[in-house]
Amino acid sequence: MHLLTEMIQREMKPALGVTEPGAIAFATALARSYVKGEITRIKLNLSSGIYKNAFSCGIPNSDKTGFLYAGALGAAIAQPELELSLLEATTDADRKLAEQIVAENKIQAELAMISSDIFIEAIVETKEDVCSVIIRDKHTHVEEIKLNHDTILYNKISKKEEPEEESSDADHAQIHEYSLEDILDYAKTVGIDEIKFLNAAYTMNLELFELSLNSTRTTFTPSLFQMNGNQVISKDERSTAQLLCNGAIEGRVIGLEKPAMSIAGSGAHGIICTMPLYAVYKVNDLTEEELLRATALSYLLTLYIKEYSGRLSAFCGCGVASGTAMAAAMAYLKKASSEQIALVINNMVSGISGMICDGGNQGCTMKGIVAVDAAFRAVDFALQNISIKAQHGIAAEAPEESLRRLGLIASPGMEATEKTIVEIMSEKI
Repeated sequence: MHLLTEMIQREMKPALGVTEPGAIAFATALARSYVKGEITRIKLNLSSGIYKNAFSCGIPNSDKTGFLYAGALGAAIAQPELELSLLEATTDADRKLAEQIVAENKIQAELAMISSDIFIEAIVETKEDVCSVIIRDKHTHVEEIKLNHDTILYNKISKKEEPEEESSDADHAQIHEYSLEDILDYAKTVGIDEIKFLNAAYTMNLELFELSLNSTRTTFTPSLFQMNGNQVISKDERSTAQLLCNGAIEGRVIGLEKPAMSIAGSGAHGIICTMPLYAVYKVNDLTEEELLRATALSYLLTLYIKEYSGRLSAFCGCGVASGTAMAAAMAYLKKASSEQIALVINNMVSGISGMICDGGNQGCTMKGIVAVDAAFRAVDFALQNISIKAQHGIAAEAPEESLRRLGLIASPGMEATEKTIVEIMSEKI
């Protein structure tokens, strides 16, 4: 199996709701599993990326939002073996206990650091015990567990020993050893049976979209459906892409009870990487093989950018990173040359690189709408050989350099922006 196929397989995972509250719930559930007695206090220390992304997003299997409820619900469920699927196991008793924990101010959260890195410390106390759990670098990588202040686990990620459930830092570094031409060549030539597993992303994301379309809780999705002539698949590929993509994103961020297929740790990244491509495939009656090859390209270019930007940064990784990758893959579906795909990248890098991330929330839907529109326009221009020239702004002659610069805008470039965003959000508490 090709190394690039292995990278996609490790990164492509189902995620129910926004990933960050799921990771917080996993952390509190794990800490709770070690302590006896009634919970007296839960303390969350969060990096800015986790704090921001979980601040106001919907929590699956509930009508609640935000990191306090996510943490309380994880402790109530207390089934850490379920990891990021934990919230699927929510019962009425769990919801009632979580609401009580929040109402009685037994759970607090603080900002631990301004960082695009994943960091969660969850401390659960009872009268008998106290347990702290630290998650770092990956959403389910447990670095440390302390019970009654004694360390019972220390498992720092190293290149020699990586957790199987998450992709390795070494893998991410290796992706930068490939040029755009290398990745395009892989997408064009990899054995189709080797990437058939990508169909699972469409099955899952379409189920989420259908739930969103038929939900009474969504607001953007019915309007997008109307704009598409009250059809799921119309003759308008752009309107169809907007509906499929952003209907699924809205369902995810408000916490509907179906998972998205994530990439780079994000369900919204995975949705933007795939659903606009599905629209182009359906409207233009393309082959499944063409769709799967474009999907592989979309996923890999997202991973390429995210290695530079960090997993949780101050720019909208869904719109900017996955939007740029999806635009390149859309151009591939439209028979663009490799030179024209490079033009698409510069158009996207120059166009939407300043889009901020203010957490996983309904605003992600609007950001997705902007990204999809930008992608179609970037492709339309590139197919006419029109692009931002390399002497302007952050664009570069080589597409790989454009992607590197795009990532650097996020981290370290927007660290001060990240601080300001979190400060504004904290005023709402």
